[in-house]
Amino acid sequence: MTQTLPLSPPVRHRRPPLALGLVLCLAVALLAQLASSVLPGISALIIAIIVGIVLANTLTLPESFSPGMDFSAKKLLRAGIVLLGLQLVLGDILALGAPMLLVVVGIVAGGIVGTVALGRLLKVDAGLSLLIACGFSICGAAAVAAAAGVTDPDDEHEENTVTAVALVVIFGTAMIALLPAASSLLGLGSENSGIWAGASIHEIAQVVAAGGVLGGGALTVAVIVKLARILMLAPVMAVLGVRERRRGGADGKRTPLVPLFVLGFLAMVLLRSFVPLPGVLLDVGSVLQTTLLAAAMFALGTGVKVRKLLHVGTRPFALAALSTVLVAAIALSGVLLTH
Repeated sequence: MTQTLPLSPPVRHRRPPLALGLVLCLAVALLAQLASSVLPGISALIIAIIVGIVLANTLTLPESFSPGMDFSAKKLLRAGIVLLGLQLVLGDILALGAPMLLVVVGIVAGGIVGTVALGRLLKVDAGLSLLIACGFSICGAAAVAAAAGVTDPDDEHEENTVTAVALVVIFGTAMIALLPAASSLLGLGSENSGIWAGASIHEIAQVVAAGGVLGGGALTVAVIVKLARILMLAPVMAVLGVRERRRGGADGKRTPLVPLFVLGFLAMVLLRSFVPLPGVLLDVGSVLQTTLLAAAMFALGTGVKVRKLLHVGTRPFALAALSTVLVAAIALSGVLLTH
């Protein structure tokens, strides 16, 4: 009589926990903020992205870090965008006046439509063109990632996101020096130079850096104009949500009409604008927002492989350069027409 051996239990491959990657992202975010405090003019977000790029191209992170990194690049990013709304006060933005607000709308709309059109001419991937358009026209890496969250929620084209983020870092940083030099050549005054900086430079931290170089009263007005551009994040993401929902009919996917993180962003704007919040709460919100976004930027940075970036060819770089010039040109025209 043969004896049957008991079947061994099936081997279950447990997914690594979130903790490892999440702790790494948050630790880098905190260190990036410490570094930015002693390196004036350099954003914690930019430092975090650069650290991520360097790490990804010099070391190989264990697979156990991946879940936490993915969580940071998606969930922490969206939470950071929600808290970004606490920086905006509608009264400050409305004080710019109707003509300037129309210019801001024109910059964002013209920058997005023009960049997408240029992308078609250059035969750049449509998804990458849209991400570059949003990042360069609205608020840099956060806008890139927000647009990717709406148009590519399953990360099927994650390489487009990391490429667009890398281009934001490269060209936005270049604008810190180029725009003040151009303002001097054009003979723009301090206020007009500040408006131009806020209306054309990609990241808010890059705007602050350029405003510091310009001096005078340029910094304050530059930040307010930039915040007006950031406010455009909500309607643009809503439009993209409608677009994706219509396109999703063919494959069964249903994209939310307005993403939840956009609604959260708007709720924070309204809260800051109409509720007298204590200064301590705003300070904590600012630090938390920077921490979350820096953690997300580090995670995105680890996806930027220099060899792959070089292999994308010159066309995305050409598109990024043309988009920078396009947004700056629309912004300058608006400044000259309204002042």
